Amino acid sequence: MFTIVPVFMVIFFVIFIVLLVSNGVRYAKNARSPRDTRYARIVSKRMDVQHSSSHMNDNHAMHSSSSRTYYYITLEFDNGSRQEYLDVKNLYGLVAEGDVGYAAVQGDWIVAFERDTAQRPSSGTY
Repeated sequence: MFTIVPVFMVIFFVIFIVLLVSNGVRYAKNARSPRDTRYARIVSKRMDVQHSSSHMNDNHAMHSSSSRTYYYITLEFDNGSRQEYLDVKNLYGLVAEGDVGYAAVQGDWIVAFERDTAQRPSSGTY
């Protein structure tokens, strides 16, 4: 029993460090990516709510819980291709499915969307 607990603690610590490093690498990759602005249509939006909780015992009954919501916007481009982007600039509530305009993307992030109020003529996709 005393040898299994430290092994599990080490495994948990290694997994935590690997996740931390991979998130940092992903962030750095997106931050270094060039910003590309393309004409696109918003075809869908979704939320991903992630929950985490922890319990503490040893004479202190404590329960902690938190959640984080990630927002994603899927764009369809002139050539018919679709790509989902993480909303890092709080655009989710400002855009609607079906909106057409110029989307600025950077890596896996959508960083801006300027709605085209003139709605340029369709080229078959829109």
